[in-house]
Amino acid sequence: MGMKEAYEQKLQAQLDEIALEIEKLNIKANKAEADTKLEYYKEIDNLKALQEQAKIKLDNIKTASGDAWEDLKTGMDSAWQSLSEAVKSANSRFA
Repeated sequence: MGMKEAYEQKLQAQLDEIALEIEKLNIKANKAEADTKLEYYKEIDNLKALQEQAKIKLDNIKTASGDAWEDLKTGMDSAWQSLSEAVKSANSRFA
């Protein structure tokens, strides 16, 4: 397995973990009071938007040929950092 494939697998695993965290927040939102529910759903929508951006960047890396994927890696790392921090923030906010 090459560097690109290993990177893709790592990112996919991380995105899968994020999907689980978002689902946990969704479950909490469904059990919350009406006012809190709105806050949850707003945060979940934001997380899903960041998640979608990360998925698009990962898809771009998967389809990149040769060494071009390395140029895309910086953008992906940045997207991942934003998504990861947003999930941590949401989890601590709604703990």
